[in-house]
Amino acid sequence: MQDLQQVLNQIVDYLKGIWIKKRFVIISSWLLCPIGFLYVASLPDTYQSKAIVFVDTRSVLQPLLRGIAIQSNPEQEVTMMAKTLLSRSNVEQIARESDLDLATQTKEEFDALVSSLTKGIDLNSTGRDNIYTISYSDESAGVAQKVVQETLNLFVEGALGNNRRDTDTAGRFLDEQIAEYESRLTEAEQRLADFKRQYNDILPLQGSYYSTLQSLTKDLDATKLQIKQVDRQIESMKKQLNSVRSTDSFGVTNDDQPILKTRYDDRIKALEEELDRLLLRFTDLHPDVQEAKTLLASLEEARKKEIDAFINQNSDDESIPSNGLNMEIKLEISRLESNKASLKVKEQDITDKVAELESKIDLIPQIEAESTALNRDYGITKTQYEELLSRKEAANLSRRADVSAEDLQFRIIEPPLKPTTPTGPNRILFYTGVLVVGFGSGIALAFLLSQLKPILVRPKQLMALSDYPIWGTVSHFDKKTIKKRNRQRLGIFILSTGAILAIYSGMVIAEILGIKLLGGFTL
Repeated sequence: MQDLQQVLNQIVDYLKGIWIKKRFVIISSWLLCPIGFLYVASLPDTYQSKAIVFVDTRSVLQPLLRGIAIQSNPEQEVTMMAKTLLSRSNVEQIARESDLDLATQTKEEFDALVSSLTKGIDLNSTGRDNIYTISYSDESAGVAQKVVQETLNLFVEGALGNNRRDTDTAGRFLDEQIAEYESRLTEAEQRLADFKRQYNDILPLQGSYYSTLQSLTKDLDATKLQIKQVDRQIESMKKQLNSVRSTDSFGVTNDDQPILKTRYDDRIKALEEELDRLLLRFTDLHPDVQEAKTLLASLEEARKKEIDAFINQNSDDESIPSNGLNMEIKLEISRLESNKASLKVKEQDITDKVAELESKIDLIPQIEAESTALNRDYGITKTQYEELLSRKEAANLSRRADVSAEDLQFRIIEPPLKPTTPTGPNRILFYTGVLVVGFGSGIALAFLLSQLKPILVRPKQLMALSDYPIWGTVSHFDKKTIKKRNRQRLGIFILSTGAILAIYSGMVIAEILGIKLLGGFTL
């Protein structure tokens, strides 16, 4: 409680010190307030023009074209346009369209104009509702309206034009990329064709080299086994032929020539039966009959030559009887030897192929790796090229859709009008601020001087400063003069303060009534 009393006493001492120095409050208020009041009264009126626009981003085509055309987000486009609306290039365009640049003579003046417009144009959004408010204040009502109108036009045209420009830019980019990838695809195809021509004898083995080599090795082993089997059969036949000493019971001779079975027998028999059928229907002069007789004679001649050749081949072997069985054995031996010869040829061919494959065992992996790389590059380039073609078609569809229906529709809720009454400055607030500053600075000055040159107003203050006890106080003998002087000072302070407040009240009333003190009444 004692601490609180000390604080209160300290505050009272401060107030008494300020009251003693109240003349500085009077001086400060008369220096600042009239000048401030005149300055505020001389401020020019400002007029504000405002426009409200609603951006409708709903489109019927959006759900229909989803997945088959390139679609942008209209809300993001509008938001981006709103954020970039007051960029320097756009503000310069607004200044030119509003003819404000005509009042500038130098580049510095034009830069100052652009900076002023950038700070003065106010663009606000309600966010989710896509409602935008554009406002601008100027000393001229016509200029304020024109600036807002040009800003609104730029906002609408920019949002619509950006979508088309983006589509055109994307189309040009796709065309450039398609041309580049088409060139790269042609080069890749040429490299792949050259590679195939260079290794046309090896590429068929790609991916199956080892399986082909293994298959040929198996075929070679199987052929060698067949040759061994044929050799055994030939040896067996020769042993059987050498063991024969008498004429086979099935052998029959005709004009000292054995009757052998040849490969022409079945055909001759079938042709004879056919000739018999033809003779039953036609005469000997019929073309089919003559053709059949000619073919039959040719087959019999060929059969006779084969038999003669075989007999001549085995005529020196007198130890073996030339009966029918022996002839069949000899024919079988001849067939087996022919088969052996063909197997030998096959063996040599397979051996050559195996040797050729084994000689390429170091080259095949390298060619396979190079072929894989070429095919991979070609595949990637082709896939990208086809993807670009698909994107281009989607872009063309999007462009046609943009022409058919706009994704963005602007609805002007409140067009910019030419204001008839000023919206600023707020002189009442400025008058009040000047009054507070004038008296506040005087009070602050009085407090500062009272602390720099303090005056003791209570005995306890002296006791606190000197630490000596105070036995009593002696009052001034001329109290009437002092009281009279204090009353005069109080009257002067009250009159001064009252005059300042009267001037303030007059200014406020004039502002409320619309009286322009430095130029007559406002229109």
